[in-house]
Amino acid sequence: MLTPVASSHSSDPRPPGVELRRVAVNGVELDVALQGEGPAVLLLHGFPHTWQLWTRVMGPLAEHHRVVAPDMRGTGASTRAADGYDAGTLACDAEALLEALGVRSADVVGIDAGTPPAFLLAMRRPDLVRRLVVMESLLGGLPGAEEFLARGAPWWFGFHAVPGLAETVLTGHEARYVDWFLDAGSLGEGVDPAVRDAFVRAYTGTEALRCAFSYYRALPTSGEQIAQAVAGGRLTVPTMAVGARPVGRALERQLRPVADHLVGHVIEDCGHIIPLHRPEGLLRLLEPFLAAGGTPSGAPMTSGPAGSR
Repeated sequence: MLTPVASSHSSDPRPPGVELRRVAVNGVELDVALQGEGPAVLLLHGFPHTWQLWTRVMGPLAEHHRVVAPDMRGTGASTRAADGYDAGTLACDAEALLEALGVRSADVVGIDAGTPPAFLLAMRRPDLVRRLVVMESLLGGLPGAEEFLARGAPWWFGFHAVPGLAETVLTGHEARYVDWFLDAGSLGEGVDPAVRDAFVRAYTGTEALRCAFSYYRALPTSGEQIAQAVAGGRLTVPTMAVGARPVGRALERQLRPVADHLVGHVIEDCGHIIPLHRPEGLLRLLEPFLAAGGTPSGAPMTSGPAGSR
């Protein structure tokens, strides 16, 4: 079921031409931003983001693509589900969303928490996923991230993982907490105030925080799902790994042994929230990679650097 949605906030940073719908999939309703016509590209955000993470790249992509950018389960205006925050269930959400929209083939782009479900979807449904782009995340315990993890995982992973703790501590202080991630993720440059406000609204309240931190609490399950997928097959679709600060090439190194067709890039002078911090640099990589016929499925790929602007 697809239901048009009117904006409930006059300050919502919705680019011109973007349509919002609620789509019932896999036992939840997802709030989905749609723009453009052509081959579909599915954009999966991370924390503490919503579909508005993509506001600076949706317009250019929509010139040649049908852009599909959902609020993932439990975030933004989507259903605050009790469970289902493991990568496997999130991949099922994404698959069901494409089916509900009548999409039979799509490019899939994931960043941060959107990367593991994007990866699993491509592993499970290479007939559905044309190309895969993954950014600024790790894939469970796959080898390749040892250097990045030499001093341990980022501090917030442990904080978020303890059931009931982070939401109790942070309720009433959500804006300051979200601002910390946006400042760090943009190397201190910040993001558009309207986008920032949309993120703060999305992560305000104990229940909103509980859903956000459920992604971290499901990481052991997600890691097992990723390990099982790799043990049973290879990533066969053309794939691009994009790094910035702090992940860099760690994700590319994890993918290198399991991907048949992989290209890797690092966008220099760029923070974690690549689509907001360096959208032009990201588009210079995305547009040719996603272009029809731009990368034949049988062609070898090599890694290389990318500029920041």
